[in-house]
Amino acid sequence: MAETQLLFRKAEVPEHVPPENVIDFDLFAQPSADTDFFEYWKRLQAPGVPDFVWTPCNGGHWIATRGEDIHTIYADHDRFSSRNILLPAERNEAIRVLPTSLDPPEHRPFRSLINHALSPKVVRGLEPSIRELTVSLIEGFRQRGHCEFASEFAELLPISLFLKMVNLPVEDRLKLKALSEQVNRPDGSMTPEEVNQGFYDYLMPVLLERRANPGDDIFSQFLAGSIDGRPMTDAEAFELCMQVLIAGLDTVVSVLGFLMMFLARNAEHRQLLVDDPARIPPAVKEFLRRFPLVAIPRTVIHDMEFQGVRFKEGDLILVPTMLHGLDDRAYQCPLEVDFERRIGIHSTFGAGVHRCPGSLLARAELRIFLEEWLSRIPRFDIEPGRTPKVLYGIVGTVVDLPLVWQV
Repeated sequence: MAETQLLFRKAEVPEHVPPENVIDFDLFAQPSADTDFFEYWKRLQAPGVPDFVWTPCNGGHWIATRGEDIHTIYADHDRFSSRNILLPAERNEAIRVLPTSLDPPEHRPFRSLINHALSPKVVRGLEPSIRELTVSLIEGFRQRGHCEFASEFAELLPISLFLKMVNLPVEDRLKLKALSEQVNRPDGSMTPEEVNQGFYDYLMPVLLERRANPGDDIFSQFLAGSIDGRPMTDAEAFELCMQVLIAGLDTVVSVLGFLMMFLARNAEHRQLLVDDPARIPPAVKEFLRRFPLVAIPRTVIHDMEFQGVRFKEGDLILVPTMLHGLDDRAYQCPLEVDFERRIGIHSTFGAGVHRCPGSLLARAELRIFLEEWLSRIPRFDIEPGRTPKVLYGIVGTVVDLPLVWQV
């Protein structure tokens, strides 16, 4: 489907995989710069492509291509385990995070700690800080008439807010973002063991200090909590805080980039929100339906037939969230952005027990951002002659988005 530089081995096709289900698709591919990220994934829903395909890339794995199956697999922990959340499978031996890589009931006490830290009450209390930081960042470059949106805004708003929530220095964001990149979009410059060690060397001194001198930050809250009535071990604390760190440094950053790339190219949609800010909350829902970014695997727990396909115990199935929101079986004209659309079920935040606990915070950040940006910079474009740069991987992202506007 595209020429790629393979980071990981290709696998032989297993005997139980029918030849008609085999396709060469690498989620870490880096196609040409003018390839649309979502249309690239949408090719997996082209006429004649099976609902489940198997690729030899990245150690070999299945890909679910249709929304209903994607949602079912995310929600069904009895048949599809979360124990492997990275591809290829051997990366999970070095990089393990909690509670994402745990199945019920083991995941529950860890997830409960995260839910408490990101509760609706907590998110409401954060909104003034989100708005203040948003305005400050925009005003920092508004009179200049241009910015590189990824580095001057998208990476600063959610990451600065998150680092404040965990009480880590904002100047450490580049170091931590670089490690997170190697989890979600590995480029071969670090081994999984080196990535894990990098997080460990940074986090463990922090966590040991928080145990001795707890504060009111999220990490201190985790350490003060209990796991089935016992204190959390240092290893568990590291894996839990590493998971929260990776999520806090990447997902909202990436959504902001794709959202702004769309608005810069679609003046009519942008003007609807400028003319009527009351449209922004439903627009956020539609943007989240249209621009999901995450593709992680599940592991088949036992031999079975599912949707007419024979799976073997240990098979990995990649479940791309973007292929639910883009599925024409789930949404009419799914590639179009329609602020009047009635939003049904989608998998942007996953489903089931592992549904993203940060979804409320993400929605608040996106809503406040649109309110404040469009009231200050209502018209903007991608800088002529420049092409935004998009990276592919477990989480797709925009790393270069040069915007210009009249002052």
